[in-house]
Amino acid sequence: MDPISRRDWLRTMGAAGAGALLPGATILHPGTAILPLTSTSEVFVPPRGRAFQKFSFDFPEPSVELAGLRFGFLVFTRENAYALDASAMTAEGSADALSLIATRLLGAGGQERAAGRVSARLRRDGDATLCDVTAEMDQPIKAVTTVVRGVPRGKLSSSGGAPFDPHDDEVLWGYPFGGGDLFGDNTAWGMGTPLTVVQAGDQFIALSSLDDRVRTKRFYFQPGEQGYRVELVHEVEGWLDRRSVQVPTWRLGRATSLDGAVAPHYAHLERAYHFPRWETRTDVPEWLRRTQLVVTLHGMHFTGYIFNDYARMLDILRWIATQIPASGVLAFISAWDGRYYWDYPTYQAAPRMGGEAGFKRLVQEGQRLGFRIMPMFGANASNRKLANFANFADGATARIDGDPFNLNWVDWDNDRHQEGFGVYMNLGVDSWRRWLTARIADVIDRYGVDAYFLDIIGGWVNNTKADMHEGARALISELRTRYPRVLACGEFLYDALLEFIPLYHVYSPHGVPYARFFSHLSHPAPGRGSSGVHESGFNKWDPATLSLTKREGLIPTLNVVDDTFTKYRDQMAGVIAQAKAWGGGPP
Repeated sequence: MDPISRRDWLRTMGAAGAGALLPGATILHPGTAILPLTSTSEVFVPPRGRAFQKFSFDFPEPSVELAGLRFGFLVFTRENAYALDASAMTAEGSADALSLIATRLLGAGGQERAAGRVSARLRRDGDATLCDVTAEMDQPIKAVTTVVRGVPRGKLSSSGGAPFDPHDDEVLWGYPFGGGDLFGDNTAWGMGTPLTVVQAGDQFIALSSLDDRVRTKRFYFQPGEQGYRVELVHEVEGWLDRRSVQVPTWRLGRATSLDGAVAPHYAHLERAYHFPRWETRTDVPEWLRRTQLVVTLHGMHFTGYIFNDYARMLDILRWIATQIPASGVLAFISAWDGRYYWDYPTYQAAPRMGGEAGFKRLVQEGQRLGFRIMPMFGANASNRKLANFANFADGATARIDGDPFNLNWVDWDNDRHQEGFGVYMNLGVDSWRRWLTARIADVIDRYGVDAYFLDIIGGWVNNTKADMHEGARALISELRTRYPRVLACGEFLYDALLEFIPLYHVYSPHGVPYARFFSHLSHPAPGRGSSGVHESGFNKWDPATLSLTKREGLIPTLNVVDDTFTKYRDQMAGVIAQAKAWGGGPP
């Protein structure tokens, strides 16, 4: 490893602030493998584009170098942030591997010492560099960040999606579903798997976590003149008080194409989560393999406005059966149970829409025609104002720091202010999972539906109570054991769900080898583009393309609101004709 010059050393140490000159600190000598960098080294100060919150001083980030990349480490407890103490660090290794040990940490931006230990092992593996970190403190650790420099500026990709140019903006992604954030200026964008790719010319650098459990990850890109300062954040499970944390391996790989950069990560996921291939999945009923069209029949809006009652839904299905064999159509019944989200999680047929008898007639007559019927359930949220909330109130989520995680970001009633009746729920808590399992089982037993739709990821958060992903796995497993012929469908996809859910609401091209997809319930309906019960209001309907996109694994979708059947039946027919032309069955 090349030694830094005394000039560079003095310049960097001068920028490091008071923390580098603690009484009794050992000054780094030229020729050591420790690079005395800080949080402001090699990045734009002040930022030149969109930016996120950051320290307003130089926070120590002593680093080591391997394979052209420089690595530093930060440790976060539930009360403060800590850096490695450069005077208590040693590093040794070769051109292919390096080990680092820090036997003391620094707090207060380097002005105070703290008990703790961090060890890291870096090694080359073909075209990739692997990084393993272990952190220990005398209090619970919340997160451990690996800071990487040497990543060139370029276009950025999340989860293998199309790269884009962020210019001088800082970029933050969180896994899954924003890593527990929702909306706000300091909020992460969501991602379905912990993988980012930088495209710099004809070079692609993949940064990914090789975890085998669903645990929060964040990727933060901070630009400088020549490259990015990248934070790879591993957040510890909030329900565990870990004083010793072994971070899952970070992989930084190089490739000559986006597909080449992405492939190793998805190969790891398939092994880690035991993804069944679509062709051999045992949780896929044969009718799903033949499905050519999904029809979303919108029911009741949050306000109580009815788009389609049960009788009208049945009339629509009868007409659709004259256009396409009903055996190739899945009918998704959205907001069948009353006011959308307000009546979560009672899950009973709504009296104003036709009650128990009306819903039973819809299901039975629809099935007699050949349709498959799938009602919607929200596994993610509950209305705390309902009397039944007392049965599972302990299942309400709380973030890793203990703050309540409420569903309070939507202006449901258009008073230009968000509502606060909703709370995100944790499937890992027994009371909530038992309640939801019982309600879904009751609907299956009472009406004989063919599938059930679960909004699972909508409120995923690293909370203080229990593992939400394992709760989802347990719920699906129990229902599949009791009802092996009933299909489970999910809304948004994060990677590990592919193990036990074969159908999703939101398309992911990398999920196609294992699952199938259809368009979201907010997909525009023919005509004015109403999103139905969804909080987005109106979207743009394209009569030229019928708002359809032909993609492998994506089932054409038709959304039906209040005026769709009466005013835009010709465009409904167009969507159906296109679905027939594309065909169903195995690709």
